[in-house]
Amino acid sequence: MAAVGASSGLLFITANRIGDAVLSSGVLAQLMESNPGQPITVACGPVTAPLFADLPGLAYLHPLVRRGRVGHWWDLWQAMRGKRWRVVADLRGSLIGWTLAADQRLMFRPAKRHEHRVEELGRQLGLATLPQPTLWMSDQRRRQARALIARPTLAVGPTANWGAKQWPAERFAQAVARLTAPDGILPGAQVAVFGAGAERAMADPVLRAIPAERRLDCLGMGHLLDAAAALSHCSFYLGNDSGLMHLAAAAGVPTLGLFGPSPEWRYRPWGPDSAVVRTPQSYEDLVKAPGFDHRRQASLMTGLSVDAVVEAAEALWTRMNRSGRWSGRGA
Repeated sequence: MAAVGASSGLLFITANRIGDAVLSSGVLAQLMESNPGQPITVACGPVTAPLFADLPGLAYLHPLVRRGRVGHWWDLWQAMRGKRWRVVADLRGSLIGWTLAADQRLMFRPAKRHEHRVEELGRQLGLATLPQPTLWMSDQRRRQARALIARPTLAVGPTANWGAKQWPAERFAQAVARLTAPDGILPGAQVAVFGAGAERAMADPVLRAIPAERRLDCLGMGHLLDAAAALSHCSFYLGNDSGLMHLAAAAGVPTLGLFGPSPEWRYRPWGPDSAVVRTPQSYEDLVKAPGFDHRRQASLMTGLSVDAVVEAAEALWTRMNRSGRWSGRGA
């Protein structure tokens, strides 16, 4: 990737976590639309950097590799300072956006309101319309994914970055069996299990429960956008609150997110083709209970029944088919 030059362009500073980066991607999409042809520089965490690999007009991708004493911010400032930017959009609320020369600044400062992350971004940045999460994937990546997902497929995300958010694996297996049963929403469908390679131990019980002839192991796919492209061809997604859930929703898959010790009003999958089902206990009930310890990995999702999840999946499926938006992916 070429180094930053002297010409104007867009600087987009976004999140370290996949979910937050996906939810903020609509801001960049709007900037690209209102500033056509401008070269784009993206600064983000190393984990989220692959999301922007196929971005049209990408001139430079700067991974914010954490260093002590805010050294990673110093590295970014040093790399970006010798230029006047058309737009600086700093969604990390750092000082960088104020210290660089720019024609326009979009500076995000989180305010503790009861609103979704996408709604917060739209309000804080003064955008005319809400920034819809957007993924950029090459045609080749999409073709390869279409060859992989060549039949109706239920995508499953049974992992999470915190054990407390993880619905028990045996319940995932039961829900998958019911959703792909002869009377389910996807009778006889292929089941693709997604997650990071390091999360294989969490997902293995679900994988083993799926008949071999209908099982597709998508754990640890080589590139984050390969996973997104594969998801875009699936028929339905069922998964815990995670970055993968947001990736699925942004890829356009009907997405059902499972929630417990995280607020669905803040982090539900975004879009008209998404829904949530949560534990009978509210987020506040779970995280403010006596003895709560955020360091514990034991699941706080055990109050969520298989019946409730299957019913929510059926309701979303029915709504999708009635809406006229459904395109029959994977068929």
